[in-house]
Amino acid sequence: MDEQGAGTKSAFQAIRAIDYTVIFVRDMDAMRRFYETVLGFSLQRVLSSDWIEFRIGGNTLALAIPSRTASDRPVPVGSAALQLAFKVSVTEVDACAEELLKQGINIVSPPTDQSFGHRTLFFRDPDGNLLEVFADI
Repeated sequence: MDEQGAGTKSAFQAIRAIDYTVIFVRDMDAMRRFYETVLGFSLQRVLSSDWIEFRIGGNTLALAIPSRTASDRPVPVGSAALQLAFKVSVTEVDACAEELLKQGINIVSPPTDQSFGHRTLFFRDPDGNLLEVFADI
């Protein structure tokens, strides 16, 4: 029997999706330029100089200066705080790699067919977060 009792469901089982993801940033200007210009994400809204939102499909990716809701400081330079994976078609993985190289973005791992059935591409945003573009193969 679990601590909540037999048959008792957690209220968190009502969650059906991740609505938005927040990246705490060190350099808002560099991060906004990267996500808006390099990756071409659609700017959804700017709530303040400390909070910017992009629309990606049915989700929102927000860039925020810590302290809006918490006093956490960003992770030290050289440490990724998160990894985001963006799904595309197989041919688009290679096209994304070419576009990143043209824009002077360093590729951490070039397009590679993985044994687990993905074609992957890894690179970093200006704050050092690991970004992945992948496709099912």
